[in-house]
Amino acid sequence: MDVPRKDAAKKRLIKRIIIGLVIFIALIPVGYYVGVPFVFKGRLKPAAPGVELSTLWPDTVVRGPMVLEVRGLGTLVPEDTLLIPAQTDGRIEKIIIKPGTPVTADSVILVMSNQELQTALLDAEYTLKAAQAAYTDLRVTLEKQGLDLQANAAQVSADFHSAQLKAERDDALVKEGLVAPVDAKISDVTAKELSTRNDIETKRLSINQESVEAQLAASKVKVDQLQAEYKLKQQQVEELKVRAGADGMLQALPVPVEEGQKVLAGTALGKVAQLSKLKAELKIAETQAKDVTIGQPAVIDTRNGLVNGHVSRIDPAVLNGTVTVDVKLEGTESLPRGAIRPDLSVDGTIQLMRLDDVVHMGRPVFGQADSKVSLFKIEPDGKYANRIQVQLGRASVNTIEVKTGLNVGDRVILSDMSAWDNYERIKLN
Repeated sequence: MDVPRKDAAKKRLIKRIIIGLVIFIALIPVGYYVGVPFVFKGRLKPAAPGVELSTLWPDTVVRGPMVLEVRGLGTLVPEDTLLIPAQTDGRIEKIIIKPGTPVTADSVILVMSNQELQTALLDAEYTLKAAQAAYTDLRVTLEKQGLDLQANAAQVSADFHSAQLKAERDDALVKEGLVAPVDAKISDVTAKELSTRNDIETKRLSINQESVEAQLAASKVKVDQLQAEYKLKQQQVEELKVRAGADGMLQALPVPVEEGQKVLAGTALGKVAQLSKLKAELKIAETQAKDVTIGQPAVIDTRNGLVNGHVSRIDPAVLNGTVTVDVKLEGTESLPRGAIRPDLSVDGTIQLMRLDDVVHMGRPVFGQADSKVSLFKIEPDGKYANRIQVQLGRASVNTIEVKTGLNVGDRVILSDMSAWDNYERIKLN
């Protein structure tokens, strides 16, 4: 016969409470470190986010030579540019050659018109012809007068010689008593008179010749003056056909002219650049331009090849935070034909100096010279990267000096890591 146990239920309850307390005490440290919310507040650090290594830009810190360079964008411009001005007032009738076309010195780029100039040319032509006709008429008249004077002088000379011979004859006859002395004296007086007239006519011929030359010279000066005016008008009319004036390429003006536009003398109608003499105008940041000096070597990337050069001029003015630096090109003959042309966009790299033995690496995305940056350093096993502070030094275009924070052989990530600013460690997949 079974006897009921009155304290069994109470013992089972106590046993269950003890087991529950043991389990609860055992779960406290687990919840503390694992972070189970209903047990205890968790204190584990966030798990490291995973990043694809193939999407990053890693680099290794090295020791060795480092070239300090600065880079700037720019354009090719001609060293010598010939501006084509309008020589006279006029209206543009037709534009024959467009900018970008190779031209020669005699190439007509556009045609202008000027009715007043055309009328002035006709007036000058007819005035010149009238003056030439007047000169011809004067020359003929003076020649006729000269011939009349020559005929008169010849007659006087003949009369003089006849009278001289008669006087000599009468003197001889007087000695023989065949002629009266009075007749001989009359012949002698007549001969002397005709001698004087002969001298006068001779001088008159000489003076007349000088007078003819003077009158013709004065008339010729007038003709030459009118001829010069006519040639000037003719040249001005010819200059209505505007020519390039030099071999090269026709370039566009900041304010291009249009057909039908009226322009004044001196207005720029175009400009010609010589393709064989081009230079690069680079825009260098004013913070970097302080180290640029004339003569430093440079390399210009034309997208069709690299061209060496050197700094030839530094603009003293600062515009929009940049300084214009001119680079004279060298060895452009090696480039393909048509590889360079005016207004071509180029990249230029100027070599400032060469450092022989420095610790350096690739330039981070946000790495500036003489600054402190936060970078991710890759662990030796390549599975994780930890954030560290790095002090940077002198900077070049693609490299930068490392002062502190990294050692030779360390691998760092140079990419933009701003998306992981809240993490001190990342996992590389």
